[in-house]
Amino acid sequence: MTDVVAMILAGGQGTRLGVLTENIVKPAVPFGGKYRIIDFTLSNCTNSSIYTVGVLTQYKPRVLSKHLGIGRDWDLDRKQGGLSILSPYAASSKGEWYKGTAHAIHQNMDFIDQFSPKYVLVLSGDHVYAMDYNEMLDFHISKGSEATIACVRVPLSDASRFGTIITDNIYRIVDFEEKPSRPRSQLVSMGIYLFNWKILKKALIEDANDPNSAHDFGRNVIPRMLLEKRHMYAYEFDGYWRDVGTVYSFWVTNLELTHPMPALNLYDPNWRFYTHSEEMPPAFFGKKSKVINSLVSEGCIVYGDVEGSVLFQGVKVGEGSLVKNSVIMTNVDIGRNCHVENAVISENVIVKDGVSIGVGEEIENVERPDIYNHGISVIGERVLIASGAHIGKNCSVDNFLDMEKIGIKTLESGQNLRER
Repeated sequence: MTDVVAMILAGGQGTRLGVLTENIVKPAVPFGGKYRIIDFTLSNCTNSSIYTVGVLTQYKPRVLSKHLGIGRDWDLDRKQGGLSILSPYAASSKGEWYKGTAHAIHQNMDFIDQFSPKYVLVLSGDHVYAMDYNEMLDFHISKGSEATIACVRVPLSDASRFGTIITDNIYRIVDFEEKPSRPRSQLVSMGIYLFNWKILKKALIEDANDPNSAHDFGRNVIPRMLLEKRHMYAYEFDGYWRDVGTVYSFWVTNLELTHPMPALNLYDPNWRFYTHSEEMPPAFFGKKSKVINSLVSEGCIVYGDVEGSVLFQGVKVGEGSLVKNSVIMTNVDIGRNCHVENAVISENVIVKDGVSIGVGEEIENVERPDIYNHGISVIGERVLIASGAHIGKNCSVDNFLDMEKIGIKTLESGQNLRER
């Protein structure tokens, strides 16, 4: 599709994911056994035949940039269009961080202009979903819309976490509230916007010249366009979409993939999800191993039991060990006679023999109740957990800690372990 340019906002820090985003940007967080979160947005672009894509990076972009490369894995390595990584704009005198979502697009207007598109699709790189953007474009054109916001319905109790939208009976937007304390609508923004480029360009310039603006689409640009009586419509999406912005939602969404009939079909040949991952040999299962309702990626070696879990590439599970209801990321080595339950373990972690994680009394993590509760324990990347160590429920261990070296073998439920 040559008349659409997609701009993916991929610079969010994702602080609600705790240790999972201490060293990488949220769109680069591993998901689903072999993917990273941004793969779903990129794959949707490819499957929708949108081949001109800008990825706007900011916070700790190294892992994300390496993963994206030149876009070959998503068929975006093209002479005309293709994938471009767009870092914060550097003026002649100084560099300038993106101040908000609208400012990020404004700083890259010259990138968009070189393609002379009719439409600009603004996307978030940190949601997991399957969406044909052509259907949204058809809706946009049929309504004579100047700006269209993709929306889903959520329980009213959850709506305060999103931008909420009120429409008339033909889905024309009459009001928009960004994260209201008392939401009046269950229809919430997915963070997906489709604009007529000429209209958006004018709005971005006006916003950039407003000293009182936070330069954000939800808080500033969209409300301003409503005041100007622009033709704006809500496109209600009824497919699969998940916001994986918290540890709990990230854990749940991963484990949904282990269900017999998952809502997100990773195996649909007509809507494939693409990624860049290391080439590894097939998974191996020992004669005493038992695997039930789990995703096990290539390169895994399993001698123990795995139940209702997601194992990324290169995971090892020792004999006599149980991994249950857990997300185990790439190259984690779990020793013998371990018990891992309701846990998220980051990449390159070593779990020595006889360790228990996520086992014990249910005690709230008072320090970070928004992150480490629901019984889930989170282990940061490149952690070494000493033999016989015990880590209870609702715990977290910071990245790069060697529990053997610092002499800590017990972490009671609800506690956090940080580098001192």
